[in-house]
Amino acid sequence: MNRKHKKVWWIVGIVVAVLVVLIGVGEAYFFNVAFVPGEKSVLNKYSSKQKKDPLAQNKKWYAKAKKEHWYMKSASSNYRLDANYIPEKNSNKTAVLLHGFGNNKDIMAPYAAMFHQLGYNVLIPDARAHGQSQGKYIGYGWPEKYDVRKWVKKDLARKGKKQKIVIFGVSMGGATAMMTSGIKMPKQVKAYVEDCGYSSVKSEFLYEAKDLYNMPSAVASGAVDLLSGISKANLGFYLGDASAVNQLKKNKQPMLFIHGGKDNFVPTKMVYQNYQAKNGPKELWIAKKAAHARSFETYPQEYKAHVAKFLNKYI
Repeated sequence: MNRKHKKVWWIVGIVVAVLVVLIGVGEAYFFNVAFVPGEKSVLNKYSSKQKKDPLAQNKKWYAKAKKEHWYMKSASSNYRLDANYIPEKNSNKTAVLLHGFGNNKDIMAPYAAMFHQLGYNVLIPDARAHGQSQGKYIGYGWPEKYDVRKWVKKDLARKGKKQKIVIFGVSMGGATAMMTSGIKMPKQVKAYVEDCGYSSVKSEFLYEAKDLYNMPSAVASGAVDLLSGISKANLGFYLGDASAVNQLKKNKQPMLFIHGGKDNFVPTKMVYQNYQAKNGPKELWIAKKAAHARSFETYPQEYKAHVAKFLNKYI
């Protein structure tokens, strides 16, 4: 090999090495944003700018409500998980409320008040790696579904087996509720309500890659596939494994689907995929003018009425 060819291959080698480093740095950044707990400023694009809070009274009630503090070990990895439990006197109905990505149990205050008004005890866990719960990585509902089942069993052990339980979640919590619906649950779980959950973690990541970072489809697909491999190595599952759609196909319990008609974070089209996949009793309500996770605050009376009417049929 002459000197000229050696120089060409030397340059090629440098270019390849630089690309590998850049890809590695990029994937490390995306993994940190996606899975590692902490502030996610990139999501400020989706924050609400609404000044008036129609749910202020619900939040005031929650702040003053007498809470029991519950703890347990996670279903895997031995994390200490934290939850609030607010009893409703003489009620045998319990709602398990699941919050969204980057939030905590207190963000569910308006929903806790709503369910309490409907006659339910409420159990509100911090998901692993959120709030006061331990956890190294955010699992987007896939490992958390077994934590939800364990919380249900804890509720039954502490409050009695006559409980009738609904699993309710918003955003990531909605996806967690759907994923939970596909595993074997105690017979006391009578219904599920999900609000703006994604169809799968992979589909949501592909959407965010394009919407947040303006990646072309081919680039987004490659980046998400690489991230999926890193997820498998660190969390034990590929992004495509964490599918609400596939879990819903196994679920025969009643489910109410709620989604904002102007959701630009978990696109509204995903709820139709989820709804179509679901077997057994199901209902769908599109809150036409609501953005992501804003259906309750946009339509507070209608929201409560839809939930109450649905649950009155099954609990």
